[in-house]
Amino acid sequence: MSSPIGIRHLHAFIEVSRCGSFTRAAGHLHLTQSALTATIKQLEQDAGLTLFDRTTRSVVLSAEGERFLPVAERLFSDFNAALTDLRARAQLQQGHVSVAGSPSVVTRLLPSALSQFSRQYPSIKVNIRDESAGNLEQRVLSNEVDFAIAGNHSQQTDLDYAPLIRDRYGLVVPCDHPLATLRSLQWQQVPDDNLLLLSEDTGIRAQLTRFSQSGQIPLKLDRVQIEVSNPAGMAALISQGLGITLLPALAADVHSFAGLAFIPLDQPVIEREICIITRKGRALSPAAAALLDTLRQHLEHIALPEWVHTTE
Repeated sequence: MSSPIGIRHLHAFIEVSRCGSFTRAAGHLHLTQSALTATIKQLEQDAGLTLFDRTTRSVVLSAEGERFLPVAERLFSDFNAALTDLRARAQLQQGHVSVAGSPSVVTRLLPSALSQFSRQYPSIKVNIRDESAGNLEQRVLSNEVDFAIAGNHSQQTDLDYAPLIRDRYGLVVPCDHPLATLRSLQWQQVPDDNLLLLSEDTGIRAQLTRFSQSGQIPLKLDRVQIEVSNPAGMAALISQGLGITLLPALAADVHSFAGLAFIPLDQPVIEREICIITRKGRALSPAAAALLDTLRQHLEHIALPEWVHTTE
């Protein structure tokens, strides 16, 4: 059975055509002349055509060889370009990373980590998506993003959830609210007559609903009359005196909540777990893995907000 024709046969053919000599071509390719001759012979046998006219003094392309040369050169060039691109990606000289994150993660954690990553890997393109929890998981499942950073919204069996940080739930109120000066508050003391909540498609609301239904928190969330789809909108409503809300500490530490008071809740102490969400069985690209490593290292060296801590 003859050997399959591959890139080495093209390389040998191109080099012999350029040198006009098996001896010189063998030297350039670091092969013995007999090995090079056998390689060209395999190519000619597979093609069923003579590609070189040989004399005792020279080796020149046949008519068929002349027609094949530009094709061989293009194929060889494309192969080398593709291989160079793969090596560049492996060495993080170029590439693309797509990440999805909850609003608080995108606003509070990613910017400074991305700044460090961009300085170290300036040729890597990064795309950031700010999504609700359910959409985040779907983005990962459909391979639209390399990974997501958010809470475990629905415990998808095809996803891996690696804990990254935890942040404690608290009550967010205007600074002039009667409760604003308290250092902590029990869940049973939370007034529910003017409570605002995030909409049901958010991970925070889904988690609060689970806590309420399981009896962990003594609140009836179905009484809430105003729902908001994102924390920034929630902050605006609270600032206008339209109510108060329940949020994890990181979500309440973004710029839009400046001027509002966060009161940590206890009895029980309840925390949100923010995870790195990846698809099971799918390895991260070198660029995505590098970004994730940068984020983890960054979290080890920055001062996190009060009531927020890493899980490691």
